[in-house]
Amino acid sequence: MTAMDGLEDAAADTLARPKLEYPFPEAPGAGETLEVAPGVIWVRMPLPFALQWINLWLIEDGEGYALVDTGVATEPVREHWRSVFERVLKGTPITRVICTHMHPDHIGLAGWITRKFNCRLWMSRLEYVSCRMLLADTGREAPEDGVRFYRAAGWEEDALDSYRVRFGGFGKAVSRMPDAFRRLQDGETIEIGGRPWKIVSGNGHSPEHICLWQQDLNVFISGDQILPRISSNVSVFPTEPDGDPLTDWIESCEKLHATVIGNPLVLPSHNEPFYGLQARARHLVVGHERTLARIEKRLQQGEKRVVDLFGALFARSIGGEILGMATGETIAHLNCLIARGKARVRRDTDGVARYSAVA
Repeated sequence: MTAMDGLEDAAADTLARPKLEYPFPEAPGAGETLEVAPGVIWVRMPLPFALQWINLWLIEDGEGYALVDTGVATEPVREHWRSVFERVLKGTPITRVICTHMHPDHIGLAGWITRKFNCRLWMSRLEYVSCRMLLADTGREAPEDGVRFYRAAGWEEDALDSYRVRFGGFGKAVSRMPDAFRRLQDGETIEIGGRPWKIVSGNGHSPEHICLWQQDLNVFISGDQILPRISSNVSVFPTEPDGDPLTDWIESCEKLHATVIGNPLVLPSHNEPFYGLQARARHLVVGHERTLARIEKRLQQGEKRVVDLFGALFARSIGGEILGMATGETIAHLNCLIARGKARVRRDTDGVARYSAVA
């Protein structure tokens, strides 16, 4: 299992970053808390990935607290939560668990916490169903469709063997899911602690990611949709090899830019809370457009496999656990170019995908 964020593109050093404001000079330690707005508490939990921390949020909700995202299902994180329940909640309950999306660092302990406090899980329908689908793969052998997908990308046999061994590991970081949930939908307003929070959905990083906006507090909980220092992973997976999540993600950034007015305090899932949502959203879109242009230029030089194009996207060498993430993100850019009529693909006699530019 790897973190789903953190692969910064190769243009990061040449594309000027917007000046963001970070109002909290020190982040809380593992299982510690910090109030960032009236009734909104920042909790940080460790991750067993290259990306080491996730931010979680407690929101005062009547006689208890609503929790936004949960951390992964590991015993150290459970112990940190037990400490928070004792020191911060002091016997008051978690009233509901709200999950921005279905990746294990966000939903991993949702089942454990909802059972502990006899409360409900709130999330979008497609994220809930997708999570249940991935959990159903736990313990399965790797499907041949998946092997063909990565072989087509140019993977060697040892990498394919590693995929076969690691397939079905999603459930290792997720506690047993609740069998029912309360659906969240784009544009609806829910009440938490007497305040209206607007649901703003996004796509691309995950199927139906939700963010929460409280205009009076000037707070926007962004999940993984907008991160200040790293770019969210946007990938194609073997289950939908012709998908175009990058177009979805770019459109989602443009939607946030138009919908979330003013300059809210952004509470992201990774890195620190910041001001500068609009500038960061524009910066991320421009960065992906530059990456698309670099890939198109390389394709004009002749046919390329997916693995031949890593250097056009990433500033680090690619291998090991991040190979799958890098492959998915590269294919996302290629599928976006195909959708725009800028690239084409053919399969050679070995089943390897060969991409070229459209003249």
